[in-house]
Amino acid sequence: MLPILQVRSLYYAYPPPAPELSPVEVLRDVSFDVPAGSVFGVLGPNGSGKTTLLGTVLEILYPTAGRFLWFDKDPTPAQRRRIGTLLETPNFYPYLTGSQNLEITASIRGTGADQIAQVLEQVGLHTYATLPFSKYSLGMKQRLAIGASLLGNPEVLVLDEPTNGLDPAGIADIRKLIVQLSGQGKTLILASHLLDEVE
Repeated sequence: MLPILQVRSLYYAYPPPAPELSPVEVLRDVSFDVPAGSVFGVLGPNGSGKTTLLGTVLEILYPTAGRFLWFDKDPTPAQRRRIGTLLETPNFYPYLTGSQNLEITASIRGTGADQIAQVLEQVGLHTYATLPFSKYSLGMKQRLAIGASLLGNPEVLVLDEPTNGLDPAGIADIRKLIVQLSGQGKTLILASHLLDEVE
């Protein structure tokens, strides 16, 4: 079976902060394959380039050199819709409910509006669907963000530090959810600075 994601000799450098300085190299000759149906860990300390790597393969950033393939093809908008993402901190409207925020996400993506109730159930937020986002705990906010990434039923989920800033109960909830999603046959790419988290 072909890998879901193939990365080959990927480089990324930020422009120099001043003309007399060199570019800031973040990724150097990165190559790997992500097997279909796996939970694939991207492990490294804070500042090591994990978010830059994920941003590059999601075409938020453009690599300085190298290439990557999704589903054994060069990336296209149609392929991008097969991938759900959670990068950095979840951004939702604080005065809208969890359900309303997901409605906006579905509208922007053009898919998943009919799945909102199912997604809220899946991430354990169905009883909080009408609660304003500003009232959510950190763990609930992370679960809503994962729920947003599930709209459209993507085959792949890319999660950047999904337990960042959570208390032990919130971490346990997210870990359990990741295991459940993996059990449904989804491929997960999980970035973390915590070895035990990736394990």
